[in-house]
Amino acid sequence: MERIEHRACFGGWQDVYRHESAVLGCTMDVAVYLPPQAEKERLPVLYWLSGLTCTEQNFITKAGAQRYAAEHGVVVVAPDTSPRGDGVADADGYDLGKGAGFYVNATQAPWSSHYRMYDYIESELPALVEANFPVTDARAISGHSMGGHGALVVALKNPGRYRSVSAFSPIVAPSQVPWGEKAFTAYLGDDREAWKQYDAVELVKGAQEKLPLLIDQGDADEFLHTQLKPQLLREACEAAGHPLTLRLQPGYDHSYYFIASFIGEHIAHHARALKP
Repeated sequence: MERIEHRACFGGWQDVYRHESAVLGCTMDVAVYLPPQAEKERLPVLYWLSGLTCTEQNFITKAGAQRYAAEHGVVVVAPDTSPRGDGVADADGYDLGKGAGFYVNATQAPWSSHYRMYDYIESELPALVEANFPVTDARAISGHSMGGHGALVVALKNPGRYRSVSAFSPIVAPSQVPWGEKAFTAYLGDDREAWKQYDAVELVKGAQEKLPLLIDQGDADEFLHTQLKPQLLREACEAAGHPLTLRLQPGYDHSYYFIASFIGEHIAHHARALKP
């Protein structure tokens, strides 16, 4: 992994690394925040998955997470949201193609050549992080919007891999909203049964591990009623007896102002779960 950015931040280092991804078949950038404690000990890791149109830069420049990561001694890893490069398929619009990987393994051409973000997040990236940085195998995962969807899906599909999971404004039922229907049709085809493996509402129904879900959602979010529909997850969790804390935050929208307002509480939540 080649370090391409290195900046002092809250006593630690906000770095960005570039590496060749065998899973995605392209070069990827990933942000890694190493708090000051990393100079002396191995630390747990919080993986952050960003939303539509984002790269690894949005979270590290807008969320203010480094302050809390330094306070709690947590490494934060924030990858890009899709494969990149001249040979990678793309589409017009912001909600399909580059910047819109949806954290699935595409099965349909031309997307299947590179768009395997699920495998990248679930296996390749953690293996790289654990081989190259002073970290333990204690993991947590979180994300926003499309990335919130990704965090929930990856955690629910991998019992025992993560100590905790949270999300901001997640797409909880991509099979039932326009963003997800467009992306899943392109990446996975028309068979809606195949979509269920990447749908948190569906996964909760048969989850092998009752990992508590923490979700913050702004009640002034412009996508609340059309794309996010958190009530669908609440209903699924109630039916399955799956622990869910869903907090509807008055006045907040879909932006990073919302994330910055509550990221400290989320990192504290993960830090408690990540303690030995």
